[in-house]
Amino acid sequence: MVAGYSHPPQVGLRPPCHRVDPRARRWWAAQAWLTVSGPLLLTAVALLVLSALFFPGALPWLGPLTALVLVLPALVYALAMPRVRYRVHAWEVGWSAVYAASGWFWQKRRIAPLSRVQTVDTRRGPLQRRYGLATVTVTTASTAGDVTIAGVSDEVARQLAEHIGTAARTLAGDAA
Repeated sequence: MVAGYSHPPQVGLRPPCHRVDPRARRWWAAQAWLTVSGPLLLTAVALLVLSALFFPGALPWLGPLTALVLVLPALVYALAMPRVRYRVHAWEVGWSAVYAASGWFWQKRRIAPLSRVQTVDTRRGPLQRRYGLATVTVTTASTAGDVTIAGVSDEVARQLAEHIGTAARTLAGDAA
């Protein structure tokens, strides 16, 4: 320890207080089936059908290998990812900052001061519209990247964007 310097007590960063909309689990599951799990399962079926037609002797070892390498990861991803992601994803807007936690495998927490907000965008892709969800992206004057709040209802997204924009203008006006 350096003389004259003491470490402050370690205080953990609590999770943000607002959960994303429960429909986000279905949105993430649909994404999983369309982008990862579905194609993996289709590949496994095609591989096994082609093997059965042209190389039937390979089925005793190819079947278990395909199940282990393609089918099991596809099912684990589609079933586990939305649940884990729902437990992690949360957001909060305080009087001076916006805070978001996201991810499922690589988890990320971002806190950005409202005084540094440059833009607030709301995005609704086709799957998000199907589930009545939206993503709010808060761009700041930071090189660390945006603060993204994904999986909130359309109404909450509208309110968030309005509140963050108003708070950022107010804080920027106070600083000037």
